[in-house]
Amino acid sequence: MTAEFAVALPAVLALLAMLLAGAAAGMTQLRIEDGARAGARALARGEDPAAVERTVRTLAGGSAAASVAADGEWFNVTVTDRVPGPLGASIPWTLTARAAARSEAAGTGAGSATGGVGGPARGRAAR
Repeated sequence: MTAEFAVALPAVLALLAMLLAGAAAGMTQLRIEDGARAGARALARGEDPAAVERTVRTLAGGSAAASVAADGEWFNVTVTDRVPGPLGASIPWTLTARAAARSEAAGTGAGSATGGVGGPARGRAAR
């Protein structure tokens, strides 16, 4: 019985470590997606890039890196971060989230943007 336990214990610990790393990756992905969406919305409202960077870092975490790009009347925010933890440090595991929002000043006028559900400031995220 002791021999079977000695053989099974490393496999169980390895499985547990992989499950914890997967959970950390999932939580990190959710954080960076939230940061990208909030950054795109802030850009669409007309905030300056430094304020957008602060917003993204607040939501996505201090280790996240954000890049901002404008494509006509659309603003794109890309946020990247590495998976935390011992397995995330040993495996080069970088996650990315992108969000885009249309400028609220674009179109028929600044007063036409509602920013609500279905409004032009709604971001979209992709993995």
